[in-house]
Amino acid sequence: MTHDNLESTYLAYLDALNARRFDALDRYVCDELVYNDRPLTREEYAAMIAEDTRAVPDLRYEAHLLSTHGDIVACRLWFDCTPKTTFLGLEPTGRPVSFAEHVFYRFEGERIAHVWSLIDREAVASQFDR
Repeated sequence: MTHDNLESTYLAYLDALNARRFDALDRYVCDELVYNDRPLTREEYAAMIAEDTRAVPDLRYEAHLLSTHGDIVACRLWFDCTPKTTFLGLEPTGRPVSFAEHVFYRFEGERIAHVWSLIDREAVASQFDR
């Protein structure tokens, strides 16, 4: 897949997440993938993301830095949102939070096969303590 195709495929994947079209993930995610060294089915991966969006209804995936190389996508996702129920193990305060997720994806063909994700949970937790 070319750089432009990989980037456009990834951005379309984010659009599907933002539109809550989790049933469309078969176009972007392999039947089985590895998330932070944990094997998951696509359905388990979609359920994990859907749970986050239930906890944080205004969660939007915004790509602030995006780079591709070969079959790898590296992205700094930015979130400005207001959790409504327990999120990342934290009880909501009703106040908005802002945080980044640094995530790498390895694609097989045109679909995600591996995800490595890092969220600065301390930065999120400090906003819950304000």
